[in-house]
Amino acid sequence: MVSEYDRSTVPEGLVTRRQLREMGLSPGGNEGPVAILRCRLCATRPQWSCRHPTRGYLLRVDLAVPKRVPTLAQEWALDQAMAARQTCGQCGRRFYICL
Repeated sequence: MVSEYDRSTVPEGLVTRRQLREMGLSPGGNEGPVAILRCRLCATRPQWSCRHPTRGYLLRVDLAVPKRVPTLAQEWALDQAMAARQTCGQCGRRFYICL
């Protein structure tokens, strides 16, 4: 059974994926969520288990690792792929949107 917390009762060291991303971290060694962040509706009903799609999954910060930084070769390859998607086949002009 995974423990559930309301928004104001989350213990120190547990964050959501979005909060990890803001810290510049990726889940890394986390094998999955260790707790559930209950939605606002279920916060008023502590006896219920939150099954709504607005619930969040909490991960441990101590198991998170720094985000990987792409190499110059990877960035060049991504730019070439985007250039192929953004270049008009008839006139050869590159646009800022995918065609």
